[in-house]
Amino acid sequence: MSSLFSPLSLKGLTLRNRIAVSPMCQYMAEDGLVTDWHGPHYASLARGGAALVVVEATAVSPEGRITPADLGIWNDEQANRLVPIVRDIKAAGAVAGIQIAHAGRKASANRPWEGDDHIPDGDPRGWETLAPSALPFGANLTKVPHAVTPEEIGRIKADFVSAAARARDAGFEWLVLHFAHGYLGQSFFSEHSNQRDDEYGGSAEKRGRFLLETLEAVRQVWPSHLPLTARFGVIEFDGRDEQTTADAIALIKKFKETGLDFIDVSMGFSTPEANIPWGANMLADLTARVRTETGLPCATSWNISKPEEADAMIRNGQLDMVMLARPMLADPHWPYMAARRLGIENPSWVMPPPYAHWLERYRGE
Repeated sequence: MSSLFSPLSLKGLTLRNRIAVSPMCQYMAEDGLVTDWHGPHYASLARGGAALVVVEATAVSPEGRITPADLGIWNDEQANRLVPIVRDIKAAGAVAGIQIAHAGRKASANRPWEGDDHIPDGDPRGWETLAPSALPFGANLTKVPHAVTPEEIGRIKADFVSAAARARDAGFEWLVLHFAHGYLGQSFFSEHSNQRDDEYGGSAEKRGRFLLETLEAVRQVWPSHLPLTARFGVIEFDGRDEQTTADAIALIKKFKETGLDFIDVSMGFSTPEANIPWGANMLADLTARVRTETGLPCATSWNISKPEEADAMIRNGQLDMVMLARPMLADPHWPYMAARRLGIENPSWVMPPPYAHWLERYRGE
């Protein structure tokens, strides 16, 4: 029986446990480049004992950034500056992953702590946003996006391919396609944002076409022995959840046929009118359904924080791995704490010796 501290083998990788650091935007980049903030941040998360550390949503093009302070991987300099990040993650015993993304109509925004709203028109820091249809998200994100043409869709897919190739060459071994949270991939799939009447809109099959074609194109450049994964919003909490979930599962089955190896189950965040039932482990049952119906290994995040509950979800087959975000920011050594709580013999193995030696030797003091 698998548990939180069982190894997980996928393709040519073996992760040392079932704990992963979920991609978390830091909004500390300059021109898409890592700064002095990123190195210590990712090194500390990796040294804490997680098996996988996924670098934050990294834009495949300048207009694909959420804010002007997002990481990017649309040129070689940006990719080269990520190499030390990869090195530090691997040196700590974790697998280095990266999430590549396009923010779509949620792009050109201020950082969350500076308003979390669209940059006003005329402000030189902003840019035109793109989406399947010319529909604004609403709430604090009011810009009306440009509806992309078929030619522009082809260019964006090529941007994802180039980003994946750069991530590969930088040494990342786990690739996540960001198809969730109301960003471009999700917005093609969601009826809240896609009202096209061409081959990319209308039926669920057509709304999934951009995601499927992007996956298929990336599969051509991503090494076959390394996991190709996606984060996908399978529910909107908008009153149409059963149909949305059924459509999402049908698309995930096609992802699997096309070469997807793993799915991180998340929410759509496609409308500010969603009525999200926030609570502990809120997507665990839904993830178990996706896992059963698609046959793909799955993870999820969203309010997973207690080691006992995380371990139980692995043991009972709801999840194959837990994705942790805020708990890892609050305590980068969450895996060590979890090992202690779960009674793991010699839990110091999840930490670097300069920490583990002192914590274990003087545990009672």
